[in-house]
Amino acid sequence: QAQLVESGGGSVQPGGSLTLSCESSRRFYKFTDMGWYRQIPGYQREMVAQIFSDGRTRYADSVKGRLTISRDTAKNTPSLQMNNLTPEDTAVYYCNVQGGCSGSVCGVYWGQGTQVTVSS
Repeated sequence: QAQLVESGGGSVQPGGSLTLSCESSRRFYKFTDMGWYRQIPGYQREMVAQIFSDGRTRYADSVKGRLTISRDTAKNTPSLQMNNLTPEDTAVYYCNVQGGCSGSVCGVYWGQGTQVTVSS
């Protein structure tokens, strides 16, 4: 089974930028959608951005115009460019692949999360 590992999180001042990347131990040759979710302690995990296999994208209203999701076609994993960050973006960010198929196995995959902290 594939394992996902996020990178690129860290601390940044308001207005700053970060780029999150997601590595997979196995390349997905097929997927339904992939994306980024975030979670604050005590709250449910929420969708931030998704990219579908046909190239469509979907964003949470709170991040539209500031965050951009893309797909690394070589690795078939998602990346997230985060601009003009605000303290409300502080959370643990998780990489997700839905219906990801590698070898003969297809399933839902989550990374372990990467912390993003926005503060002055």
